[in-house]
Amino acid sequence: MAITVILPAVLARLADGNKELSADGATVGAVVESLSQRYPSLATRIRDDAGQPYPFVVYYLNDEDIRLAGGFASIVKDGDEVTLVPAIAGG
Repeated sequence: MAITVILPAVLARLADGNKELSADGATVGAVVESLSQRYPSLATRIRDDAGQPYPFVVYYLNDEDIRLAGGFASIVKDGDEVTLVPAIAGG
């Protein structure tokens, strides 16, 4: 099952510069785990050591915030799109 994962530039640099990736999994959490296995340096920026989402990274499944739809347990299907949006700080 192919899921498209969209990364902003700040995270894409940790995935060999890819802003769009294909990943497999039945849930958002499984998709994130798949990416974490392929790109270990990305893993530490998108989930904690227990495999849970960081509160400062927002995940969207087809434009819906997964925090409102089951979190990492949200079911994905072939052709879905997961977009990661980390918080950006500055001043």
